[in-house]
Amino acid sequence: MIREANVYDIPRIGELGSLLNSNFSQVNDLNDMLNDNISLVYVYEKDDQVVGFITATHLYDTCDILSLVVDPNYRGKHIATNLLNYVISECGESLKLVTLEVASKNEAAISLYEKFGFQIVNVRKNYYHDDDAYLMARKSE
Repeated sequence: MIREANVYDIPRIGELGSLLNSNFSQVNDLNDMLNDNISLVYVYEKDDQVVGFITATHLYDTCDILSLVVDPNYRGKHIATNLLNYVISECGESLKLVTLEVASKNEAAISLYEKFGFQIVNVRKNYYHDDDAYLMARKSE
């Protein structure tokens, strides 16, 4: 089940987020994100536990996916696909462009994004401490 995140989800989102970045909670102020008018924070819940989440910003006709994480024990079950689909559909018909950054070594994520029609539009050298980042984008018709 996908639902909007709430303050009670913040510790678990932080825990999962640390899989992306060891200081995820310091870099992302989830409490602010839950209360501003541009951030989208959704969780995927299974068996009463948050097993994945997605964060994004949505301004006018553009959406920037900030993070998408699934608990390693639940990967391969289409959770990331469902979360990405959900956010894109929540942005509505006015959505023209979706962007994201992904580590160039993260082949599984790149493959997922390509299935959604994302293309690599730029490379950010040494963006991560041990890797480059691909800036990927998907235009809507």
